[in-house]
Amino acid sequence: MKLVVQEFLSLDGVSQGPGAPDEDTSDGFERGGWFVPHLDEEFERLAGSWLGEADALLFGRRTYQNFARDWPAMTGHPLAGIMNGLPKYVASHSLTTAGWDPTTILSGDVPARVAELKRRPGRELQIHGSARLAQSLLAAGLIDTLRLVIAPVVVGQGRRLFPDGGAPAGLRLTEHRTTPGGLSVHVFETAGVPGFGTYGGGGEGAAA
Repeated sequence: MKLVVQEFLSLDGVSQGPGAPDEDTSDGFERGGWFVPHLDEEFERLAGSWLGEADALLFGRRTYQNFARDWPAMTGHPLAGIMNGLPKYVASHSLTTAGWDPTTILSGDVPARVAELKRRPGRELQIHGSARLAQSLLAAGLIDTLRLVIAPVVVGQGRRLFPDGGAPAGLRLTEHRTTPGGLSVHVFETAGVPGFGTYGGGGEGAAA
């Protein structure tokens, strides 16, 4: 399976708490819900088409617990049947049980367990949210595709998908579109680790 990250971001790179004020208040975060005002029907159709490519879902513990609380009750949502029915995996060293069936807990060497999942036949193993897990798997070279949906808002605080000191990664843009609500959708394929040599462009700065 191909490992795909789907992440909501602000213009300043924040990925924390996009859906609701109380979604993730860790580290004193108080500005949750910043993504919701920009949702529109075009993006919801796009998100539905992406989910239709999934053969399994992968989460970090916090995102899993939020989804496991909310999705079983969302029986009227058009994507609920897919979300609730897909095989799910949660990376956690603290969970011992997981009630959102069918779920498997991944512990121990999580990158190795994920690499094993990728070797199984199928289409996409999708990470929804779960920024810390996505960061660690990107550093391990396991991510194949990033679908980043950027909202036209500067949050000003919160956890970022790409923090200072994170692992470098080269990306190749394969798709870009905008929606009527102002969302900017960027799809990238990973392309190895970039070089960081001296800029070779022309001009006075290059010749100095």
